Amino acid sequence: MTNFPRYISNRIQNTASQSFSATVTKIGIGSIALGLMVMIIAFGILFGFKDAIRQKLFSITPHIRVAKFSANESYEEYPITKQTDLYRHYKNIPDIKHLQVSAQKAGILKTPEEMLGVVMKGISRDFDTTNFHSVMIAGKPIQFNDTTYSKDILISKIIADKLKLNVGDNAIIYFLNAPDRPRKLNVSGIYETGLEEFDKTLIIGDLGLIQKINGWGADSVGAYEIYLKDFDAIQASSKVVQDKMQPDMKLEKVTDKFMGLFDWLGMLDRNMVIFLTLILFVACFNMISILLVLMMERTPMIGLFKALGSSNWQIRKIFLWSGFLMIFKGMVYGNIIGIGFCLIQQHFKLIPLDPANYYMNTVPITMNWGVIMLLNLATVSLVLFVLLIPTFVITRIQPIKAIIFKK
Repeated sequence: MTNFPRYISNRIQNTASQSFSATVTKIGIGSIALGLMVMIIAFGILFGFKDAIRQKLFSITPHIRVAKFSANESYEEYPITKQTDLYRHYKNIPDIKHLQVSAQKAGILKTPEEMLGVVMKGISRDFDTTNFHSVMIAGKPIQFNDTTYSKDILISKIIADKLKLNVGDNAIIYFLNAPDRPRKLNVSGIYETGLEEFDKTLIIGDLGLIQKINGWGADSVGAYEIYLKDFDAIQASSKVVQDKMQPDMKLEKVTDKFMGLFDWLGMLDRNMVIFLTLILFVACFNMISILLVLMMERTPMIGLFKALGSSNWQIRKIFLWSGFLMIFKGMVYGNIIGIGFCLIQQHFKLIPLDPANYYMNTVPITMNWGVIMLLNLATVSLVLFVLLIPTFVITRIQPIKAIIFKK
């Protein structure tokens, strides 16, 4: 019989449901399904956390910020011009996806009942609204005009609640170095990132207002904000940008400014490696135990096949095929449950989180199909390789003793 191992393995798999072999087989399928399901969900949550936090962070702050070098730690900035080589020729740098300009200035935002210290970030038409759109919860973006600066501002939900402001309301801002020149501004939109460092103090307005208050010309800005095509290559890209900078400029990477946040994300990666290693170890150990139990129950059959002239490898393939069938069924169930759970959470957001601790209000999910394929391949390859170990026992079984073996 050309497919003898597979035929015998299928017969073993199709034994009566109340038999011990069937029970052990179900346990093996369940252990593989559970392990793969947990790995798929764990990776979905990990990638979801990283993507959600990065999206919120990069909606407000760039990958790289280039400003005038200064020992001053206040919010006041020295102007830099748009006439530098870095600004005029940034499109020739392959690593840069987008460059925009900004400036910031501290002030006090006042309503008839309340007042609050804030930092205004001035933006211009080149501001990347696609990133910021994801954190907007009410209103509309700043409407720029060609004659003068826009009076629109975007404020966070925290600031809106503290000052009792809604979209369309007015507020007066007093800048710290120009308290005698207050400006009446209109709340055009409200955002929420969940990152308290921004939400507690940051408002977004027109760069033209800050230029006018500081007495700068139209070509003077506070900083260049650079977004990269590949954020994971930020170290190498920073060196490329630094080579194009003037000597009196400084470069600040977002990974340095928010080191604690990125260290936390790195810790999640390390914990995930340990977690997945334990899951795979348990799955492999379970499959080895189950295969040993199946071989022990079928010891007389092994002895009979040896007596009839079957080779050790031929008999080993019977149990390897049984193991593969268990792995395959377990992977089917694991994929269905794991991917199903991720898709349900992704669309219906059933599991909530505390935004104060996790920067978001629901468990985020990102489906990375390439990683899911790798998880499936790694699971089947590793477990099948490990299953070769218990089948070595077959080579030590003697036909005469095996045939009279009593369970």
